[in-house]
Amino acid sequence: MLKLPDYVLITPARNEAQFIELTIQSVVKQTVPPIKWVIVSDGSTDGTDEIVREYANEHPWIELVRMPLRRERHFAGKVHAFNAGYARVQDLDYQVLGSLDADVSFDQDYFSYLLRKLAEDRTLGLVGTPFKEGTNPTYDYRFVSIEHVSGACQLFRRECFEQIGGYVPVKGGCIDHIAVISARMKGWKTRTFTEKVCLHHRQMGTARNSVLIARFRNGRKDYVIGNHPMWELCRAGYQMTKKPMVLGGLMLVSGYVWALIRRVERPVSPELVAFYRREQMQRLRRFFKGSDIPSEKSVEAPPPCA
Repeated sequence: MLKLPDYVLITPARNEAQFIELTIQSVVKQTVPPIKWVIVSDGSTDGTDEIVREYANEHPWIELVRMPLRRERHFAGKVHAFNAGYARVQDLDYQVLGSLDADVSFDQDYFSYLLRKLAEDRTLGLVGTPFKEGTNPTYDYRFVSIEHVSGACQLFRRECFEQIGGYVPVKGGCIDHIAVISARMKGWKTRTFTEKVCLHHRQMGTARNSVLIARFRNGRKDYVIGNHPMWELCRAGYQMTKKPMVLGGLMLVSGYVWALIRRVERPVSPELVAFYRREQMQRLRRFFKGSDIPSEKSVEAPPPCA
């Protein structure tokens, strides 16, 4: 019988009282639970801590870590919260490290399924699944590669996470996407497996923003991460076919052009940008030749970075 690796989970949570109990119930019901789950309350003021404490009292492998209150809400803060949890598992004997959002839910075999994928292929450094969000049930993976792994749940092989140096604390976002690209640059395979999904209970990028503003910011993030201009035009064209029709794609490309004109600083190396653009152009060539459509059943996938 295939032995599954031991794993730990880390969840940064900032005012997630509305959804975090769904996440906790999903993890508690797993057929293969983690040896440790650190939930880091990032200055929450809405009752998140009380919910976590209730479950931690029943399950000793759940630990609550409290971070000081901060006024700004940004992705760098999320990384700092993650690192506070990461410090709590350093001395544990585990092979897989998971970053899990506090507003998702999934079935009881979710982690055993992903752990089995890692156990079967030692070249896999990072795995995950797509998520379903609201009433958007399908995605065809033409403009989000099957090699991208959503930040909602990223399961790293421990060696892979250590080799990439963890998450980069970028205020504007793309922390999950930078990690995925960095893993492939280090020679690891990254993969989204579409046979399972997780449910995302808050629409991506809309914690404090409208959908159109979120699209604009995604375009800015696309520039920051180094998207090739040709790739971005194709991506914007595809987004015009999705709600909000036309406007979503226009806002996406507007955010990219705005960042291009302002020469917004990129928090990644030129080598990473060049590597990523080569991947994108290879995929575009395959797509226009009709050979880049995956055979797996498609479901809703994330924006390219978050």
